[in-house]
Amino acid sequence: MSGRAFWGVTPRQSVEAACLDHGTGSVVAACVALLHGGEADPTLIAALAGPRAPQFLDAPPEQRYWLRVWGARGLMWAPWDASATAAVLVALGDEHWRVREMAAKVTARHRLTAAQEALAVLLTDENERVRAAAARALRMLTG
Repeated sequence: MSGRAFWGVTPRQSVEAACLDHGTGSVVAACVALLHGGEADPTLIAALAGPRAPQFLDAPPEQRYWLRVWGARGLMWAPWDASATAAVLVALGDEHWRVREMAAKVTARHRLTAAQEALAVLLTDENERVRAAAARALRMLTG
């Protein structure tokens, strides 16, 4: 598998292009807003999630967690900005497992040592993928 998303680029390539087009600060701010359950520019959401993103802008509440997942994924690939740390730490306790998993991946990639305690809690998460992501992140932070 090439890692290319269904829209022809990888998520990393899409986020990097968005940072060039809109500025890293704008992309990071949008990702943080999404992690907090807020709104963001639909063009930035499309860069984070692809062409199917607009269908989730007016999605029912039970599907809006995808916006938080995409916000975390954007932080995964955008150049790190410490202003996003608090949002990632909160996301580690999100009600939806996909958000927790992606936030754990962000902590590993950007070596967020402040997340160690929250990651330790996730080692007993109900979801296997979250537990695995937390374990990998802790290895990155402590190994």
